[in-house]
Amino acid sequence: MILVLLGTQNNSFHRLLEEVQKNIDNGNIKEEVVAQKGYTKFESKDMTLYNKIPTDEIKKLIDKADLVITHGGVGSIITSITKEKKVIAVPRLKKYNEHVNDHQLDIIDSFNEMGYIIGIHDVSELGDAIKKAKDFQPKKYIQNTGNIIKIVEDFIDNN
Repeated sequence: MILVLLGTQNNSFHRLLEEVQKNIDNGNIKEEVVAQKGYTKFESKDMTLYNKIPTDEIKKLIDKADLVITHGGVGSIITSITKEKKVIAVPRLKKYNEHVNDHQLDIIDSFNEMGYIIGIHDVSELGDAIKKAKDFQPKKYIQNTGNIIKIVEDFIDNN
């Protein structure tokens, strides 16, 4: 099962669900897809879609998932990598009014560089990332609050 997490931002992330649907339509995704879409208005005959899912239920879905496709939110990423899941992270971008700025690019780049996730910059890269995920072996995440704080501090200092 593939779990798609869009978070609970009060902004749409329609682009990502459209790309997931495109990958279902072209046969790149054959697995069941469950998506927590938040405020994104999207319908699909091929995906099970929920607006919001309680945290304990999300954790159960992550346990069941073979792959998590998520926005660049730290909470979604850390929850998934802590459970040793393969994660593809896609940033919400300011130019599409998906977020107030582009900080998710930096978050995704940091986790990608450390080997925890497959980070992409644009939804058009999703198909290749899904293929890459089949052989991807994520680095085991060891909780290190100091490291996460450093990532956030570096981001703040550089912006």
